[in-house]
Amino acid sequence: MATVIIAEKPTAARSIAKALAEKDLKENVTEEGVKWYEFSKKNRKYHVVAAVGHLFTLKNMKKGQDYPIFDLDWIPTFQASKFSAFTKKYFDVVQKVAVNGDDFIIATDYDTEGEVIGYNILKFLCKKEDAKRMKFSTMTKEELEESFEKMSKHIDFGQAEAGLTRHYLDHMWGVSISRALIAAIKSTGRRFQIISTGRVQGPTLHMLYKHEKKIQAFKPKPFWEIKSSIKIGKQELDAEYEKDKIWDKKEADDVLKSIKGKKAVVKDISKKIMLQKPPKPYNTTSFLADVYRYFGYSPQQTMSIAEALYQAGLISYPRTSSEKLPPDINYKKIIIALGKQKHLENTAKELLAMKKLVPEQGSKTDAAHPALYPTGEMPKKIGDLQKKVYDLVVRRFFACFGEPAKRESQKVALDINDNVFFIRGTKTIEPGWTKLYGKYAGREEIILPEIRIGEKFSVSNPEQLSKQTQPPARFSQGSVMKEMEAKNLGTKSTRPAILQTLYNRGYIVGRSIETTELGNKLSEILEKNIPDIVSEKLTRHFEQECDDVSQNKIKRQQVLDEAKKTLITICKIFRKKEARVGKLLTEAIIEAQEKANRLGTCPVCGGVLRIHKLWATGNRFVGCSGFKKGCKFSAPLPRIGMLMPTDKVCEECKSPIIQVRREGKKLFRMCVDIHCPTKKEWFDKKKIGLLAQKKENA
Repeated sequence: MATVIIAEKPTAARSIAKALAEKDLKENVTEEGVKWYEFSKKNRKYHVVAAVGHLFTLKNMKKGQDYPIFDLDWIPTFQASKFSAFTKKYFDVVQKVAVNGDDFIIATDYDTEGEVIGYNILKFLCKKEDAKRMKFSTMTKEELEESFEKMSKHIDFGQAEAGLTRHYLDHMWGVSISRALIAAIKSTGRRFQIISTGRVQGPTLHMLYKHEKKIQAFKPKPFWEIKSSIKIGKQELDAEYEKDKIWDKKEADDVLKSIKGKKAVVKDISKKIMLQKPPKPYNTTSFLADVYRYFGYSPQQTMSIAEALYQAGLISYPRTSSEKLPPDINYKKIIIALGKQKHLENTAKELLAMKKLVPEQGSKTDAAHPALYPTGEMPKKIGDLQKKVYDLVVRRFFACFGEPAKRESQKVALDINDNVFFIRGTKTIEPGWTKLYGKYAGREEIILPEIRIGEKFSVSNPEQLSKQTQPPARFSQGSVMKEMEAKNLGTKSTRPAILQTLYNRGYIVGRSIETTELGNKLSEILEKNIPDIVSEKLTRHFEQECDDVSQNKIKRQQVLDEAKKTLITICKIFRKKEARVGKLLTEAIIEAQEKANRLGTCPVCGGVLRIHKLWATGNRFVGCSGFKKGCKFSAPLPRIGMLMPTDKVCEECKSPIIQVRREGKKLFRMCVDIHCPTKKEWFDKKKIGLLAQKKENA
């Protein structure tokens, strides 16, 4: 018999086995290529096996399309979908190894999802209700060894129960409401499309829809700005009128007229010293927001990159709410290790020369994991995307230990023919933490020359700028993560996937998030007819109850019983309005499909260009409405990805420009004419590739 250690992923299993094995580590490989490990330690045999995330998933056990549904049970993930078939080989290995186990250790990620993964494997494959628990925040050998020596005697039942509660809630909610929506559409018999929503997805989309309504309802108001240039020595400096917005055109005209050809007299000089604190350590939300800000990676893509860095032992666990770095991670040791990387050597030396290493700390905490930090392990083979994210994590860690940055702002008041203008300067006196943060600090420097009160300067290029007030800014993928956290919609683990689902469903588009016609209509219809489906308050309530379950303040079954009652009430209301909701949704689907398929104007005959699909092959192409009159314009379109019109036209060929979104890849734009000169480089590369392939095959 042996002790079986259950890891969450294959890379984690390998790291754990290598860290704990004293000698003679044996690597077993099945015919399907799944690895598991054996070693002996303190006269005891150990087997290390890996899951690939969830090996079990919830399934509705009641046949038919009725709703709501509560008859749920756990089944092996490979039985749920063909896309999950790959999990069977891992399932089989865990099951096979578990038979020879009389002692079990759960070593999955220490959070609610990890606890659910471990608990289900323990229950269904190992036939046990409890096990020992390793808890770690990094995949370093030292921490894994310590986690093994100090393992808990029991799994974290609070986390497991909270995770199970969320799974049941999300499945009941998502399947029940999505079935109701589909039933409503089917009842019209006019057009069919899969429409879905969920416990968190619905309120998140509705939040974005309400924001879009504010943007659309915004009425711009005209205003004017007066600017001028002031020459001081060799420098040309911008001077702004004391009123940043002038609402009356005549007043703006009068100011502009009165300063032309006049001198600027220095009326007053004020200086202010500002101390800027170092940044707080990263938690998941601030990390996702900054990666999007600096590199443009989506939250889901960023989490995938961060997971790879964590599994490689380079950073700590990336799913955390904490903004605190505990002293027991050994700041000095990590900085010394990071300093062995040549490009970090000088920065590390600067930090180590400080009298004390005390990081800036935020207020948010996490019982399971500290804030995100680099482990000090030397990176080996990592990709370009991973290098960028890793560098940001390292620089942020360094910056947290820096001194406050000292900056001076200067404001010079000028009198130009009884009109007050200002020139402003900003300079860094002591860089502090900004030097440690490097290129991510990004502070503007406007250094003013020496100026004395009473001095006179020439005024040049006075101008009047006509502007309008702007609507509220759209959310970016980074800022929407922060908004979801502030409203307690979803968890640090689920928010990236929820946002990606909204993109995949075609409810939102763009880097600056814009809700689509379909997304708007779905939110509007639900808000007017069954508002609880999109209620942020209701979602927050159940999120809080899940947290209470984790702290043993309330039982899982109590939460689920309450959720069932709520769903029954929602579904009763829905049934009464099913025909009306179906009619409205169908109209919205038809309108959205027509709009999405309309790409623009034909450059040959002026007809309407639309997307067409050959259902036999799956190929898509653009065709002209004027084909019956003899127009022959058509062109192939990308077979994979969501195609979106942009209302823009190519300068070269005058054909419409479309946007192509492919899951997991960067958004790109292209015109639809394959003969356009802008595509010459594409075809040249394709020809080179084909010639190389022919040469290789010859």
